[in-house]
Order: sequence, then structure tokens, then C-alpha cells
Amino acid sequence: MNIFQRIITGLAMAALVSACVYRINIQQGNFLDQAAVDQVKSGMTRSQVRYLLGTPMVADPFVKDRWDYIYYLKKGRSRHVDARRVTVYFDGEKVASLDKPTDAEAAAQDASARQIKNGRTY
Repeated sequence: MNIFQRIITGLAMAALVSACVYRINIQQGNFLDQAAVDQVKSGMTRSQVRYLLGTPMVADPFVKDRWDYIYYLKKGRSRHVDARRVTVYFDGEKVASLDKPTDAEAAAQDASARQIKNGRTY
């Protein structure tokens, strides 16, 4: 086997091996179930919100009246990312307002999550 055949064989092997690299799923934050988010209403207490949505991903130590729930999922080699964000604003100990996705955005996010779960977004 001459030097050129060895180089070509080596390059072919390197290309095959690099295609077999495993990429882990990256999931961060609280998974936000839209049914639970829809149950959060003005006037609820902090403990009721924590019961429905879990502990907030970001609780600003300087602004105690805002909780941010963030969710991020990137599955393997997929270029698609499922990201969601819900912000709860408090007035004292009660919910004052809620910044959440619209119903259409939530439906699109749920469809996207189903595609990612089934491994069909590459």
C-alpha cells in the first residue's frame, strides 16, 4: 500500500469515526406544563405558585417580586431548541400578573416538544 492510499484510507476512517460522536441531550430549567401555567391566576400566594410550577429557575435577590421560570431542551444532534419562559410578578405575597406565551405560542411549543421527544427534528 503506497503513501497516498494510506492517507486516503486514514481520511476515510477519520470521517467515519467523527460521524459516530454521541451528543447528549441538554435540558435545563423547569418543564412548564401549559395546563399548570394556565391555573396560575392573580391573587394566588407564592406557595400556591410554587406548588403548581415548582421552584423558580431564577429568583432575583434584588427584585423579590419577580420569579422567572425558564425551560430549555436541545436533543442530541438536533439543531432545534425547545425554549419556554414564564414570568410571575408579585405584589407582596400575591400574584399581580403573569407573563406567559399566548395560546397559539403554547400550542406551537407543545407540538415542538412532541417532535423533539419523538426524535424527528434533525
